[in-house]
Amino acid sequence: MKIAILPGDGIGTEIVAQAVNVLGALDLRFEMETALVGGAAYEAHGHPLPESTLKLAMSADAVLFGAVGDWKYDKLDRPLRPEQAILGLRKHMGLFANFRPAICYEQLVGASSLKPELISGLDILIIRELTGDIYFGQPRGRRIATDGHFPGAEEAFDTMRYSKPEIERIAHVAFQAARKRNRKVTSVDKANVLETFQFWKDVVTEVHAQYPDVELEHMYVDNAAMQLVRAPKKFDVVVTGNMFGDILSDEASMLTGSIGMLPSASLNSKNQGLYEPSHGSAPDIAGKGIANPLATILSAAMMLRFSLNQEEAAQRIEAAVQRVLVQGLRTADIHSAGTTLVSTAEMGQAVVAAL
Repeated sequence: MKIAILPGDGIGTEIVAQAVNVLGALDLRFEMETALVGGAAYEAHGHPLPESTLKLAMSADAVLFGAVGDWKYDKLDRPLRPEQAILGLRKHMGLFANFRPAICYEQLVGASSLKPELISGLDILIIRELTGDIYFGQPRGRRIATDGHFPGAEEAFDTMRYSKPEIERIAHVAFQAARKRNRKVTSVDKANVLETFQFWKDVVTEVHAQYPDVELEHMYVDNAAMQLVRAPKKFDVVVTGNMFGDILSDEASMLTGSIGMLPSASLNSKNQGLYEPSHGSAPDIAGKGIANPLATILSAAMMLRFSLNQEEAAQRIEAAVQRVLVQGLRTADIHSAGTTLVSTAEMGQAVVAAL
């Protein structure tokens, strides 16, 4: 089992190190190889996704990814910014399906900003289409307007687009995931305004005919954003496009109390995947040893489950995280009165000990 380790920038190196330690505590044999990505790769190679890093990722069974980005790179030309590395990996690896579970652990109910009765027992899976939509649509750019409200003024434009096969394959992923859960899918769109998402709604409805055992509901994205904070437990599997999924998955993450608890998986048609925490590189706390490594450790568990076919090992890691929370150990983002504040490394060591 070959794993590409790409720690990235900021707290990425700290949290990935703890996930690697957890993987090393399992009675499994891995071939792990580390490479630079993001700002660190730009500093060393002049590009956020060097050819050598891309080659390693393409040849691996799975990629364990930390986080990329730093404010100091914001003035670089867009193709050279650290965030382009993750977009490049998604494109070249064909990672079209992003899984973001939002699970509220019983021990962390008090860490959420919502009332306990709203989020106790929460277990949502957001499935985001990852390679289409306005993030990748062409044409895009800047120009002088020839029409609109201000002809002759400078304007910027992006293109939102989806093909039928792109929508079909993510819909199949969602319905198949729902069959392993509570058999309910909420497809989120903006069909009342956008032609792209009227098409999305039509195609998802067509695919649903192949899954009569799964309930399907359609919901506009603005309503979905509201319902996630009003009645989040009404959702089971949520499937949506790239941009809406980006926004809603971050919203859902905070229902659980901290984005530092949320893993994610991005898969291609061969179940080769990239696994990363849902949060960013947090350069403001990098090097302080206070970042929460649990999202990255749980991402490693998802990697074992989806790409490496090691379900038992995945469950062992998840159970170990649960035990550590029961013990009352907390990093700063989830710390509260009556719990024990620990560092990044101490939390990682505790999970290893629990294993």
